[in-house]
Amino acid sequence: MLAITQILSTAVPLPIKNIKAHQIVPKEISIKGERNGIKKNLFRDWRFHKDGSLNDDFILNEDAYFGKILITGNNFGCKNSTDPTVWALYDYGFKAVISSKFSNIFKEKALQNGVLPVKISNKFLQILLATTTAKPKTIISINTKNKTVTLEETGQFEKF
Repeated sequence: MLAITQILSTAVPLPIKNIKAHQIVPKEISIKGERNGIKKNLFRDWRFHKDGSLNDDFILNEDAYFGKILITGNNFGCKNSTDPTVWALYDYGFKAVISSKFSNIFKEKALQNGVLPVKISNKFLQILLATTTAKPKTIISINTKNKTVTLEETGQFEKF
């Protein structure tokens, strides 16, 4: 796996706090430990209705929002994150997740599987969430050498 030095991308804002591992990938899928097709199960219970139809109100199903960066509320990946949790994020196309808090196990699994967990202050997190929600084409730069997250349009940045 190649080391990540910089990610320059739009982002998907998901302003939900305390996202548990089983909300990222359902427990029954995670337990199987199979990677093939895992990305279709990313946030499955939020992306799809019980009848299998697309939930048009969920952010990943909105055409305006896309990118290699997922920005989430505080405390992402809590409650027993597994490799399949991170595989789903990675295979979906996310190379980084930005939050103000991660569970230790999620952070470990993410780093082992090619997804960069970027921890920033809650204040800057709220700025990123508000900006990317209002302007889906906002470009964010994550630089691992300088350890910074930057809003390219304004130059606002924070070290992580």
